[in-house]
Amino acid sequence: MPESNNQSLSLGPSLALKITALALLTAAVVVYKLDPFDPAVIPAEELSGAPAAVAECSGRVLQGAERIGVGELAAAEDLAYDSELGIVYTGDADGWLKRVRLNDSAIENWVFTGGRPLGVALGPDSEVFVADAYQGLLKVSKEGVVEALTAEADGVRFGLTDGVDVAEDGTVYFTDASYKYGFHNFIFDLFEGRPFGRFLSYNPITKTTKLLVGDLYFANGVAVAPTQDFVVFCETPLRRCKKYYITGDRKGSVEKFVDNLPGTPDNIRYDGHGHYWIALSLEMTGSSSSWYLALKYPVLRKIMAIMEKYCRRPNLEKNGGVVAVNLQGKPVAWYYDYGWSLVTTGIKIGNSLYSGSLALPGIVRLDLDRYPATTAGCPWSKPDDL
Repeated sequence: MPESNNQSLSLGPSLALKITALALLTAAVVVYKLDPFDPAVIPAEELSGAPAAVAECSGRVLQGAERIGVGELAAAEDLAYDSELGIVYTGDADGWLKRVRLNDSAIENWVFTGGRPLGVALGPDSEVFVADAYQGLLKVSKEGVVEALTAEADGVRFGLTDGVDVAEDGTVYFTDASYKYGFHNFIFDLFEGRPFGRFLSYNPITKTTKLLVGDLYFANGVAVAPTQDFVVFCETPLRRCKKYYITGDRKGSVEKFVDNLPGTPDNIRYDGHGHYWIALSLEMTGSSSSWYLALKYPVLRKIMAIMEKYCRRPNLEKNGGVVAVNLQGKPVAWYYDYGWSLVTTGIKIGNSLYSGSLALPGIVRLDLDRYPATTAGCPWSKPDDL
């Protein structure tokens, strides 16, 4: 009898754990069935393939970089460089458009937009155009006066005004990342997997807004080509950027610029010296990555959305970085770090890479002469990582 009692006692906690696990599983299934969130199947032809190889890489950026403005910049989004003044403009999480002097790293709260300034770009007359997530497309004069330009197209308000650039003729090209979701819940646009994004233009003379390309998957960064004949815009979850021709025989047509990037693109900036710099908010370098699997399988995106709503979702935003792409759309250098996440912008100024992030305070500055990308720095150059 004593032996039997001891066995019964030893089975008690095990049985309790099983009952608890079963109850939790049942509750999870019920929540999954009852939750109305309905993610879409992304067509196979829209999904990017294996990441294109990059010739040179640097995988430990944060070990060599310095940080500018920690404590004054909570989440620098995009960066626009005024070479005449030696100033970088950036929008921050507190609603201020800020100016950063590169010679001494001094930071000034310049203009308060009342929203969340994301994309920034200099205009022909040194004014600053701002894609504000909540306020729409704004123009800020040299004197710091804010003018609201547009907040809708074809009767549909912008949900998340995101990337922006300006052509030499003054036309402003910008994106509405999602007309359904806003900045505060943009992650659900990625979970839903439907093309709510738009690429648009604003004519400052006629003051008209034109929809150029619709049905985009989280339309993001924008960069006018140095030749002024096309504009590049990026689609974040699909790891690609496209060309939209604005002049010539192909005017109005769209074609691939770069795809199969090693991560999800955010803003794109041209450096004036033959390279575009594309921020990669997180790494997605293989079919086994969590985000790649989530894009492929809607059931995983629904589970992630439910976790986002009701509990803590696992942090999958790791290994962000910046990739340099030549004028032909070929990636030539990739700078990344496992601890660098939600990278939003990158641009080369002089011999340094400057970058902002939603997760890392301040601006990252990396001396590219001291810490260059090399063939040995690429993950696929190491047999153990293959």
